[in-house]
Amino acid sequence: MISHVVEEAESELPLKHAARRFPTVLWNDSADPVELASSIEFGAVGATCNPVIAVAAVKAHLDVWRPRIHELAALHPSATESELGWLVVEELSVQAARLLEPAFRASGGRDGRLSLQTDPRLHRNAAALVAQAVRFAALADNIIVKIPATSVGLVAIEEATYRGVSINVTVSFTVAQAVAAGEAIERGLRRRADDGLPEREFGSVVTIMGGRLDDWLKSWALKNRVLIDPGYFEWAGVAALKRAYEVFTERGYRSRVLSAAFRNHMQWSELQGGDLVVSPPFDWQARINENRIEAEDRIGVPVDPEILNTLLAKVPEFRRAYEIDGMTPEEFDTFGATVKTLRQFLEADEQLDSLVRDVLLPTA
Repeated sequence: MISHVVEEAESELPLKHAARRFPTVLWNDSADPVELASSIEFGAVGATCNPVIAVAAVKAHLDVWRPRIHELAALHPSATESELGWLVVEELSVQAARLLEPAFRASGGRDGRLSLQTDPRLHRNAAALVAQAVRFAALADNIIVKIPATSVGLVAIEEATYRGVSINVTVSFTVAQAVAAGEAIERGLRRRADDGLPEREFGSVVTIMGGRLDDWLKSWALKNRVLIDPGYFEWAGVAALKRAYEVFTERGYRSRVLSAAFRNHMQWSELQGGDLVVSPPFDWQARINENRIEAEDRIGVPVDPEILNTLLAKVPEFRRAYEIDGMTPEEFDTFGATVKTLRQFLEADEQLDSLVRDVLLPTA
């Protein structure tokens, strides 16, 4: 009997094995229905959607979405290309949310969430972010809404939480952003309690886009002619995620840390064992399984002090990202990774507009 159990565990795919052993949960960084269905087989209990993901999903399934976009245009004859594009994002998200309903029910709302991102064009307007978040939250019980960890976004995060919206903090790369966002969620929850509003499981998460932090530090070092072992940069996002998890645990925040924007498998393997979320793109999940990357309890294993101390000493941008008080909320807005990511999300909005345009008005 024991040998049978061992053989079964050895034959199990690493992602599935990890999901069974640890409180660390897997989400899929895509709402593509085919990818999500496969990811659920790997043990995924969450997923995400945004304009970047929507463009990729629609292009991959144009046979389905081309006629649907025409139907939406007929149903909404005065809608702009942007409005039609966001209706597509909403439909794609609701479809994905249905696939996650069993996990949502089984976890009491802690998991089984579909993350739907607010329009990045609203990033300067807290009231508009809150209004859209409330609208998105009404699309399905298991929708969780993504709001950026900017100075304006923090205001929206607190208010949307107070109004009953489950939050996934996005455009977040640093420990300071994660802690500020965790505090904003706590303030919203306390306001609800003070006003006698119902308590429930929100399932809120605070993302650190570890790979995008790595990307920014590499580009900063290149521009500033700083030379260290290039492999050290691969650990920067991991170090920030481990530090944030430690702070969240110590302070008892009711939200969880989420690892996103993968650039290496350590952004999955180094976080196993913790009560947090890892959200790799589907291709990263496939590669982890194909390479049989084994999951061990490593959340409490610190990053090599030589790597950490070198980054802190030689890369000031890493120090800002790693320290709890490394930046003020106003500085979040101008942090290099924030600016680059917001611009990319805004460009994805434009691509979504263009995709709708090409469907409705194909070139002759």
